[in-house]
Amino acid sequence: MAGFVQIIEFKTSRIEEIEALGGPSTTEGSRPATFRRIIATADRDHPGTYFTIVEFDSFETAMENSGRPETSEFAAKMAALCDGPVTFHNLDVIREDTGEGAGNG
Repeated sequence: MAGFVQIIEFKTSRIEEIEALGGPSTTEGSRPATFRRIIATADRDHPGTYFTIVEFDSFETAMENSGRPETSEFAAKMAALCDGPVTFHNLDVIREDTGEGAGNG
């Protein structure tokens, strides 16, 4: 299944405050989310470094999400809590494997 993934890389000493923001999908009265899934991660090898992995059906739905006022508001609040710039990695999915059935033979 083709798709699009955005990885958001950031450093912060205020992760609890960022987590407390919730995210654009938790905004009351907002439109339905355009993403499939969000995974928030912490880098074990680099304390204070975090990656948010956001899966979308397509680049177009990712850009639709980016254009939403609630997304922009969340991003501005999040950036204010970061210790440096936020880096976005925009990736086209060329293959997926769920691992189902692995080791069953």
